[in-house]
Amino acid sequence: MMQEPACRAALQPGAAAAGLYRQLGRITRRLHDALQRLGMLPRLQQSVQDLPDVRSRLQYVVRTTGQAAERALSAVERAKYERERLDAAAARLAAAAGAAGSEAAHDAAAALAELRESGRRIDAELTEIMLAQGFHDLTGHVIAQVAALAIELEDNLLDLLLRAAPAEPIPPSRRSLGGPVVDPGTRADVVRNQQEVDELLAGLGF
Repeated sequence: MMQEPACRAALQPGAAAAGLYRQLGRITRRLHDALQRLGMLPRLQQSVQDLPDVRSRLQYVVRTTGQAAERALSAVERAKYERERLDAAAARLAAAAGAAGSEAAHDAAAALAELRESGRRIDAELTEIMLAQGFHDLTGHVIAQVAALAIELEDNLLDLLLRAAPAEPIPPSRRSLGGPVVDPGTRADVVRNQQEVDELLAGLGF
């Protein structure tokens, strides 16, 4: 049984390559737009307005996330140390009050015992904060890995898109551009930032 002409055309190598190219372009555009949105969340705009592009903003988010976790852990450690000093002082006062033997001393010893118990509860809460911040720090490392993977994926997709692009849709000014590189300052033929990636995708029709 003969196939329809349209079906036969779709199975031709040229048609298949063109379809694959269009799909690759759409995927690259979606990833690029997602990275742009991720780097321009409203709460980050004031903090990152001086950073050049989404890559720098993602690195800023990762860096500040790690710094926040480290500061919180350091603060908890200092608080636990001070709590231990208070507990030791309360223990000494309780011992002295118990030795006095008076009713007032007995009341003071009871109050100090309650103070020490409150200190133990505070210490438990500080430990919970420390554990939570430890998870936050781990989350920061995961964010760093995911961000690096997303940026690397965009680079690879863009490079593949350039290699697969037909000659016609590529503007002459963009034909020689390569994908983003780690140190673009040493080369004049590469895409340096997200704006140029956006322009290149637009020039390719995506």
